[in-house]
Amino acid sequence: MRLLLSLVVPGLLLGAWQLNSVVGVFSPIQLPPPSAVLAAATELVERGELWLHVAISTQRVLIGFTLGAALGLAFGALLGLSRLADALLMTTIGALRAVPSLAWVPLLILWMKIGEDSKVTLIVIGAFFPVFTTLFLALRHVDRQLVEAGRAFGLRGVRLLTTVLLPAVVPAIFSGLRLGLAQAWLFLVAAELIASSLGLGFLLVDSSSNGRTDRIFLAIILLAVLGKTTDALLGVTERWAVRRWT
Repeated sequence: MRLLLSLVVPGLLLGAWQLNSVVGVFSPIQLPPPSAVLAAATELVERGELWLHVAISTQRVLIGFTLGAALGLAFGALLGLSRLADALLMTTIGALRAVPSLAWVPLLILWMKIGEDSKVTLIVIGAFFPVFTTLFLALRHVDRQLVEAGRAFGLRGVRLLTTVLLPAVVPAIFSGLRLGLAQAWLFLVAAELIASSLGLGFLLVDSSSNGRTDRIFLAIILLAVLGKTTDALLGVTERWAVRRWT
């Protein structure tokens, strides 16, 4: 029933989209019919380009997200557990978090040249901050009575972390990971502005330059589907971890 309900709004949007091709509220240039988008997808599949764009974008996001999430977890745990690290680093990290994504592009090109490293690094930056912030705040708001109870039972260091602190923040960790994953997909388009010749971000920008609105809609739909699919897979892992640790 939940699955059926989740399909209601997409179905209505698809119906309204198809209806526009009959009524003509928007011109085919502004809003091409679903059949035109499907035809554009078929054309790219026959040319062997579509799955290449999907594969390279997914690879960039997964690598960038993995590295960014790992760094976010490490720094979030460090600053969340250490008052000294918080005092030393929090102001700097907070300032870097306010820098817009596109502001990093010329600097990354200067440092890393045009290549995969600069693209993946931008996605790493996007994934890092949501994970870091969520874990840091979660650790700072763990019930102190739980911590004191753990210490009363002789738990210290790693045992205290794995027995008391980690179970208390597992839901927050996965909230941060899911936000970081969504941010990684958002930063993908900015990353693929860095002289890219492959990927959904490149397809989006190239189609805009060529006036191919059908391909623009195709790229947007694929980004939405891939983002939701990866989020759903992470949600399955979240449910397992919550049962395991809480």
